[in-house]
Amino acid sequence: MVGDASGPDGSRPGAAPRAAATPNVLLLVTDDQGAWALGSRMPELRTPTLDRLQREGRTFEQFFCASPVCSPARASLTTGRMPSAHGVHDWLRPEALARTDAPLRPFEPDFLEGLPGADSLGAMFSRHGYRCGMTGKWHLGSAASPAEGFEYWYAHQLGGGPYYDAPIWQQADGTGIPASPAQPGTEPAYLTDAITERALDFLGMTEADDRPFFLQVNWTAPHDPWFDGNHPADLLDLYAETDFPSVPQPPPHPWFVPENFPRAGADRHGALAGYCAALSGVDRSIEALLAQLERSGLLEDTIVVFTSDNGFSCGHHGIWGKGNATTPLNLWEPSITVPLIVRWPGHVPAGTRDRTPTSATGLLETLAELTGAVPLEDPLRAGRSFAARVVGGRGSPGLGDETIVIHDEYGAHRMIRTDGWKLVVRREGPTELYHLQDDPGEERDLSHDAAHAGRRRALADDLTSWFAAHETPALSGWDTAVDGAGQRRPVG
Repeated sequence: MVGDASGPDGSRPGAAPRAAATPNVLLLVTDDQGAWALGSRMPELRTPTLDRLQREGRTFEQFFCASPVCSPARASLTTGRMPSAHGVHDWLRPEALARTDAPLRPFEPDFLEGLPGADSLGAMFSRHGYRCGMTGKWHLGSAASPAEGFEYWYAHQLGGGPYYDAPIWQQADGTGIPASPAQPGTEPAYLTDAITERALDFLGMTEADDRPFFLQVNWTAPHDPWFDGNHPADLLDLYAETDFPSVPQPPPHPWFVPENFPRAGADRHGALAGYCAALSGVDRSIEALLAQLERSGLLEDTIVVFTSDNGFSCGHHGIWGKGNATTPLNLWEPSITVPLIVRWPGHVPAGTRDRTPTSATGLLETLAELTGAVPLEDPLRAGRSFAARVVGGRGSPGLGDETIVIHDEYGAHRMIRTDGWKLVVRREGPTELYHLQDDPGEERDLSHDAAHAGRRRALADDLTSWFAAHETPALSGWDTAVDGAGQRRPVG
């Protein structure tokens, strides 16, 4: 999460100017894309459209998800709450998502059911007069019916799986407009392309609608599987001649569980080629979406936001995977940092970068401020708007010198990151303390160093008090048995 002790993210309410006309919002979300997996940081990666977005928009180089695994991170992205205030603490298992014959009560229709006081992106934009659509991975409930606020809905049944014959919820008439409960089916096309085709369908319908639109496109890429024909040959061929020199190859970390990614260990090139091919597939999808908006004359009036749900390591820090790739679970930088690019010509300065630590929990309030939408009052919302930094450059109003504090959690694992220091505490298991300015790779744990005992105690006290204000006892992850193997039932 974000914040600062007084005004998170260094921004101030009302600091960002708003457009005269209500802008559209196109939110593009990948799955398991580390912040390192951009062409600006990985020269081997072939993503010309993302490169274009970086040239034409603003890149946030220290953007943090709220949890290093998909479902809780996605729930925090869309509500601004931490997992201990929305109750999703791990990836949701199939038995928690099945619409029928579920051995346990599924999350139906999604995690917001029975969550009083919470707002969400779809609900907020719908109240503000937007036409809202979602295509792809939801993974916050059964997804058989649309989440609140959405009129157009094409959803993956689960949270991942094969890229061909993927399990999806389909409408009887073949559209993404729900007229009755969807039926389970499979998608024969390459899933990345299918998700994009439905998004293009939504945009085509929008051209005849005088309402602004909010479209959330949630690809499963670059999540595994990466082998066995899951990606088209033309995308894989882009990486046939590289050995990926920019990707580190340190020895396996002692906490790494190699059984989670056995083929990556045996075939590094094949795994990285599949990972990058999946991203190149997303890139050509974004190109198609931007071209459609350009043809319809809507692109310049659209805020384009590109991000991912959680970070990922492809050898970084000696692991393959994210927060649940290790025992104990980890909150290392590659697991919690994700890309964020915002493009909005005439408002967002082109080709600029922001290096201030920022939390994904602030996205809801940021988009609200940029568009004029009004979110529900929610005292448990942890994020605050960073809109002033989206539209500003160096020296812009609202860019104060306040200390920026980032918080993260994964079950009974919590993190506070401030002033170049990072503390991770666990209900059971080791504590970690890193001085990120001197040790950005988190290689030297200082938690047992007597010289830093006072800092450790102060950070631990700040962490405890902050979570006390941003959680509810019934939904807290601190007393859960989250182990990275997935969540089967709602907390509380």
